[in-house]
Amino acid sequence: MFRKKTKSLVALSLLLSALVVVSGCGSKPAPTTPTPAATDSKEPIKIGFLGAKTGDVAIYGLNTLKGLNMAIAELNKDGVLGRQVQLVEEDNAGQKDQAINITNKLISQDKVVAIIGDPTTGITRVAGSIANTKKTVIISAGSTGTNVVEIGPYVFRDTLLDTIAAPATMKYVIQEKGWKNVALITSKNNDYSVSLSKIFSDAIVANGGKVAIEEFIQDKDTDFSGQITKIKAVKPDVIVFSGYYTEGALIMKKAREVGIQAVMVGGDGLQGDDLMKIGGAAVEGSISYAGFSPEQPTPNTEKFINAYKAKYSNELPDLFAAQGYDALMLVAKAIKDAKSADPEKFKDTLAVTKAYDGVSGTITFQASREPIKSPVYLLEVKGGKFALLKKVPVEVK
Repeated sequence: MFRKKTKSLVALSLLLSALVVVSGCGSKPAPTTPTPAATDSKEPIKIGFLGAKTGDVAIYGLNTLKGLNMAIAELNKDGVLGRQVQLVEEDNAGQKDQAINITNKLISQDKVVAIIGDPTTGITRVAGSIANTKKTVIISAGSTGTNVVEIGPYVFRDTLLDTIAAPATMKYVIQEKGWKNVALITSKNNDYSVSLSKIFSDAIVANGGKVAIEEFIQDKDTDFSGQITKIKAVKPDVIVFSGYYTEGALIMKKAREVGIQAVMVGGDGLQGDDLMKIGGAAVEGSISYAGFSPEQPTPNTEKFINAYKAKYSNELPDLFAAQGYDALMLVAKAIKDAKSADPEKFKDTLAVTKAYDGVSGTITFQASREPIKSPVYLLEVKGGKFALLKKVPVEVK
């Protein structure tokens, strides 16, 4: 009897177990607490800002930052892939060692997916090497010198290249203005200046001009008496300076003191309000090139200018603000097109950007990821302000 009851209980137990298994196969699983990975898609997309907020070149970084904040506000109206965009700001004070520390922090600690900056060529090179190694997209909204995108596939820029703009400028200076006798000044501790002087020198010769004399200074120098005395002796038609606005202003003040009437010509490194504040009347007529001008705007550019003026007390944007805005918008577009905020994925969609209608001009990335921008804006200091002198179209091949 006992054996029969035991067998019956065992059979009943097996039957009930089978029923439980069958019913379990058709039921919904019990709700579980989401893992952190499941909520990642709602976390902000972090973008790092790399630039100077203090120091000698702070104007470049601060204006880039203004453009970035314009882009952030616009993007966050609808979000990017359903996520907000968060800007992580740092200040490298224009120093390479600080830029190295900040770049590492932005990537390793802050977990940014892209870095906008630096506006200068030298810092972009060192930061670009780190970002490329760590597979994080970096796009400079200011660097125009050589050996930048060559660093690797994660390194971009949306600027007007010196290799395009400097020859266009010298063609105007020599062939249209007839200024063939050139005094060239290089700041030898400035990577941007050294690189640009070589491009200017080649363009001067190619357009039928002559480098009558080349003099050298260093950033932060304030006494240029020796260089200007030598330059005066060759009676230049034009002084080409490849450095930044502070030294440019002081050079021209000294040139005017000794009676040199030639105007100064340079790259976008001359474009800071301090050129006029320091140089005053001595820099009137100075010519520099840029990838942006608020004059004769396209409809897209005009919309940006009006919004910028409304946000920043009627201030007009400069090229760094416009290129900073475009840089972040290009990254956001690439993320949307790739349907991913993973730099390994959206770097490829960014690289194939064609005829992007930016506020700083039409932007196309070549196979090398170098940007072609059109037009080249030649700006002249007129009445203490930068005024549009000429628009030079660039052929995109």
